Amino acid sequence: MKTHLLIGLLAGLLIASGMVPALAADKEVELAYVIWSSEVASTNVVKAVLQERLGYDCEITPVGAAAMWQATATGDVDGFVAAWLPTTHGHYLEKVKADVENLGPNLEGTRIGLVVPTYVTIDTIGELNENPNKFDGKIIGIDPGAGIMSSTEKAVEAYNLDKIELMEGSGATMTAVLKNRIGNKEWVAVTGWTPHWKFAKWDLKYLKDPKKVYGGAEYISTIVRKNLKQDKPEVYKFLDAFYWTPEDMQELMVWNSEGGEPYDNAVKWIEENKEKVDAWLK
Repeated sequence: MKTHLLIGLLAGLLIASGMVPALAADKEVELAYVIWSSEVASTNVVKAVLQERLGYDCEITPVGAAAMWQATATGDVDGFVAAWLPTTHGHYLEKVKADVENLGPNLEGTRIGLVVPTYVTIDTIGELNENPNKFDGKIIGIDPGAGIMSSTEKAVEAYNLDKIELMEGSGATMTAVLKNRIGNKEWVAVTGWTPHWKFAKWDLKYLKDPKKVYGGAEYISTIVRKNLKQDKPEVYKFLDAFYWTPEDMQELMVWNSEGGEPYDNAVKWIEENKEKVDAWLK
């Protein structure tokens, strides 16, 4: 009886002092991401590891690219695993680099650019202007806040693509248009990035970029808020160790494109890749 009384008194003191909510908060993680197929895959894998293996309650919040960086810089979220560097998101990093911590690459071997089906008989970005009617006068883009869209705006200017219009949309819209045009053997140009499941599904190629508007090879980096290491050392350690390959990501992206909930697919992926996940958690 005395033991139960002591436990009750201790619990009351903890609640009164605010320590119980604080302890609960220690097991909560919030991550931001952009709704690109690559980032849906990586963010859900991280969420699955945090929840299924480490016992955290992880909330993932879809936002625009600029908001993703800003929310981490202000500490509104703990971080994200979706920083395309050094080119695509380089301008975002430059603005907030004093307020975030860059944990380095979690995936290497990425690139961005303009993509067409392999049956399209042009090979360079500049040739788009010579064939505007075949492309319906359009480059099919994604959400306007994406780094690849600002790079494509620069490409339109650099290559004087005055007969071609960059269309805003979403990743889903872009792939839907791509699927439809390929089904009809029509010419189409889209904003593209690697890794992406569309390269596993269709025969595609990047248009050559001799002016290097899109930069060279990129990597995807993990960015966290300041003081995460002190506040949640276990989460920080895992995020710092998280690293996979384009082949890993592309496998999960294909699963997501074929159906099912991204989180359920991510849980399946970590179960089938236990050795890799164990290495992240050592």
